[in-house]
Amino acid sequence: MNGGGILGEFNGIRMKIADWPAAERPRERLLAHGPAALSDAELIALFLRTGVRGKSALDLARDLLARCGGLSGLLAADRVPAGIKGLGPAKKAELGAVLELAKRSLGEQLRASSVLGSPAAVRDYLRLAIGSLEHEVFLALLLDSQHRVLKPLELFRGTLTQTSVYPREVVKAALAANAAAVIFAHNHPSGVAQPSRADELLTRQLKEALALVEIKVLDHFIVAGNQCLSFAERGLL
Repeated sequence: MNGGGILGEFNGIRMKIADWPAAERPRERLLAHGPAALSDAELIALFLRTGVRGKSALDLARDLLARCGGLSGLLAADRVPAGIKGLGPAKKAELGAVLELAKRSLGEQLRASSVLGSPAAVRDYLRLAIGSLEHEVFLALLLDSQHRVLKPLELFRGTLTQTSVYPREVVKAALAANAAAVIFAHNHPSGVAQPSRADELLTRQLKEALALVEIKVLDHFIVAGNQCLSFAERGLL
């Protein structure tokens, strides 16, 4: 059974999506007006294509967004949520591939231009990369002399509450990549994007260690879900 044959809601009335006025069907609206004209749920529904008995693809898309806390939560998820009826292994695999492509696209944007000229892209990338992880990760964006990203590098991975970061290893990694500057980031699985005293001390230690080899620390972000706190903006660098 295809998604057009599953009941959806139009103007408060349950009816087949195929029976909606042509101008209101998601696919036809996209073709006529472009993808920007569709809601998040409608775009995801077009990707899902089919629903299940009693639920349209649009209903499934809404369920998925609700489970993830909206589109940003879905994009930041490191895996497609389980337990959503109608979202089987094939669709999970396809959706996971699309989400990974979104992350890689942002990574390419960062490598193509100076991070100082696109601070929003840096935040978006970090939210997608580590914002929803259930374990703590410490990573570095290694930058060239024009502040373009050479590569993102996961340096350490820890438990929910603690990560061991060794300045000597960070310096070695930055030198190996011939980096001129670096942006650090780590996530707080607790959901609270506030720096601890340990976070501030670590940042100072890293900045001092890298200064010895003339590598600048431009910022350190703490990411918690959709929140992204900047040490530089807080005057903590």
